[in-house]
Amino acid sequence: MLVIIGYVIVAASVFGGFALAGGHLHSLWQPVELLMIGGAGLGAFLVANSGGALKATFKALPKVFKGSKYSRAHYMELMALMYEMLGKIRKEGLMSVEGDVENPEESPLFAKYPTILSDHHIIEFLTDYLRIMVSGNLNAMELENLMDVEIETHHHEELLPSHVIAKAADALPAFGIVAAVMGVVHTMGSVGIPPAELGILIGAALVGTFLGILLSYGFVGPLANVLEQKADESTKMFQTIKVTLLANLNGYAPAMAVEFGRKVLLSTERPSFGELEEFVKTKR
Repeated sequence: MLVIIGYVIVAASVFGGFALAGGHLHSLWQPVELLMIGGAGLGAFLVANSGGALKATFKALPKVFKGSKYSRAHYMELMALMYEMLGKIRKEGLMSVEGDVENPEESPLFAKYPTILSDHHIIEFLTDYLRIMVSGNLNAMELENLMDVEIETHHHEELLPSHVIAKAADALPAFGIVAAVMGVVHTMGSVGIPPAELGILIGAALVGTFLGILLSYGFVGPLANVLEQKADESTKMFQTIKVTLLANLNGYAPAMAVEFGRKVLLSTERPSFGELEEFVKTKR
């Protein structure tokens, strides 16, 4: 929603300001210039990216028009799940969660937290490392190194669409200049026409530069920033799981281990200790 509001503000400010200054909006409507900029940009976009990068980008773009799913309630569900899971391990041993880890969709424990259960990336990450803990083949340091590698890989994959969009945005001003140069070439070939008509052609050529810059910095470029922020948000979930599990491996009680994980969260999404404690009680 904020993306649409931002686009409206950009368009209203630029075109409204032009109109208030006495400009004629119809002179900015240059479909041929848009064709050259958009077509060249799309072609370069396809050439510059692999099939996997294109697929990831097209899949990620609809997310920019939606709010973040990683709210305070989302994080509280994750931490309540981990608290209950670690509490079960502390009371009954690591083998007690083997069934939950192997079949989380059929686990009564996971079923109490549907928001987390519906996120297959988080479930896969959590259950994989719980499975490793059950096997007992890695110590805390080795497990931390493995987690860091996986989190880095995940973050790199999540950032790919933002990098792709940023590169496309960077190219648009140059394609605007190309369109403007083509317009100037056309104008130079028409120097014999009346000055009024010549001015129209020059204006149309300049619109190419204007459109390239506006599309880059006002519309396409900001999308890359939104996608980057969403990638950072998703990584916070993995970091919370990592810190909580490592704290548990180092001997901390479930409540303290979850408190370690809570400290990872940004202040805007981090629930207070009291909020989390009350939420855990309601789930239990």
